[in-house]
Amino acid sequence: MWGLFNAFYELLIFHNDLLSQLKISSQFISIHKDNFMTYKHILVPVDESPISYAAVEQALALAKALHCQVTITSVIAVDPFVGVDFYKVAPAITDYFIQAEKNAQLRLTEIKQSFIRDGIDVDTKVIRGVSPAEGIIHVADEVGADLIIMGSHGRTGFKKLVLGSVAQAVLTQSPIPVLIIKV
Repeated sequence: MWGLFNAFYELLIFHNDLLSQLKISSQFISIHKDNFMTYKHILVPVDESPISYAAVEQALALAKALHCQVTITSVIAVDPFVGVDFYKVAPAITDYFIQAEKNAQLRLTEIKQSFIRDGIDVDTKVIRGVSPAEGIIHVADEVGADLIIMGSHGRTGFKKLVLGSVAQAVLTQSPIPVLIIKV
């Protein structure tokens, strides 16, 4: 029991020391590289929400400071309870997913340009047909990311129960560090 407590206490001290090394403001992130783990590849999952754009801004600042590569991804989730035959029967739903992919590609291209302007090596990926959390973790593994930076809507209570939390799922399932941005 005390061993677990001591490990938690040491983790807490380490975490607080890291936070003192990472100074975040709305304009920049300053990192003392001597005392901070260096990341080489950041994955930034995005959707159409303003919170994902806040995560993009933080990822841009961190990638700039650490000179690391970035992959921006968007997941177009397909309802797992719907079979392939459904798409043949409901062209409106098929059109919806085609439009969703076009919108995702446009969003990724727009975001990619902001990274390119700052001289950051950036790639984009659209993932289809899986849950958002599963898609994010798959892309992180595929590209060799060592950090995920993503937004969280901060849902609690009934909303979280009904709508779920992609950030929570990624945080609990990811084998690599996850930085959650909340506005």
